[in-house]
Amino acid sequence: MVVSPIGNRFIELIQGDIVEQAVDILVTAANSELKGGGGVDAAIHRAAGAELLAACRKIGGCVTGKAVITPAFNLERQKIRAIIHAVGPIWQGGMHGEAKHLESAYNSSLILAEHARAISLAFPSISTGAYGYPIEPAATIALKTVADFLATEAASLQRICFVLFDVKSYAIYQKALKQLQKSTT
Repeated sequence: MVVSPIGNRFIELIQGDIVEQAVDILVTAANSELKGGGGVDAAIHRAAGAELLAACRKIGGCVTGKAVITPAFNLERQKIRAIIHAVGPIWQGGMHGEAKHLESAYNSSLILAEHARAISLAFPSISTGAYGYPIEPAATIALKTVADFLATEAASLQRICFVLFDVKSYAIYQKALKQLQKSTT
């Protein structure tokens, strides 16, 4: 685990399973229909139970770059209060506003977490799985967006975790975090 202070708040990098994290809110990398796709979204849907999909159906959908929030259902046993469903962009070569949409997906999630008065939040690496966003630039966007938010807009959020499932992704996020720290000192 790597911990980086942002003022009196923290960004953490964790290699592991996002559904096992001790946080107030989990973020999932959702599809625009909120149907519970593959990867991290499938894992969160499995852990939360069938009620999560029913709640997502009631919402109906979410546009790229935005996020919606639902209860955590079965994950409430772990003290997780809610799940934020962030819809990141599908990679199309980088010339179709993907970076802005990715930044917006993270910001929308952070705003929802603040409105829910969350103290801690766990993110996956949004859009870097099935959506094909290259992980190096995605990590830079994710970490910078979160650091900027913590430095200027966060009221309740104290700890934001990026939970990376594999060693390679974790190493890429570590490198991006070190670069971000250098650029802010």
